[in-house]
Amino acid sequence: GVYGFPRCPGESSHLCDWLRKTLDLGAYTAAVQEHLVQAEYWHDPLKEEDYRKNSIFLADINQERGINETYKKNLMALKKFVMVKFLNDTMVDPPISEWFGFYRSGQAKETIPLQETALYKEDRLGLQEMDKAGKLVFLGVKGDHLHFSEEWFDTTILPFLQ
Repeated sequence: GVYGFPRCPGESSHLCDWLRKTLDLGAYTAAVQEHLVQAEYWHDPLKEEDYRKNSIFLADINQERGINETYKKNLMALKKFVMVKFLNDTMVDPPISEWFGFYRSGQAKETIPLQETALYKEDRLGLQEMDKAGKLVFLGVKGDHLHFSEEWFDTTILPFLQ
């Protein structure tokens, strides 16, 4: 999930906090959820109940309203689950969410890695089991969102696709 405004000039900026709060006012309305794909990824750590109740995609796929064994089974069928974090990402906020980490619940400053999330601890998607089996791959690449060289893709990603 994301909880931020793309390319905002910094986490400590009052402008960023104001934009985030403004975006959050309508993010969980049915009209916004149904017509803006970006809203489907919105996860407000300050309003966890609203998120779980009204998110039409992310809360469902992350098993936060109930367990869908098919989601878990399908994800666990992967030989490797490769996650790429763009180390200079200005689009995804917080960037650690590219590795399934997120803000610690109840605030929007401190982030936690995947292994400290309820999703992992409760193993709702099988990520803990996959991690223990060596099936999770956490890659970092210098650059902004989706900016990588063809050489990096060929040498780093393609081997996982063969």
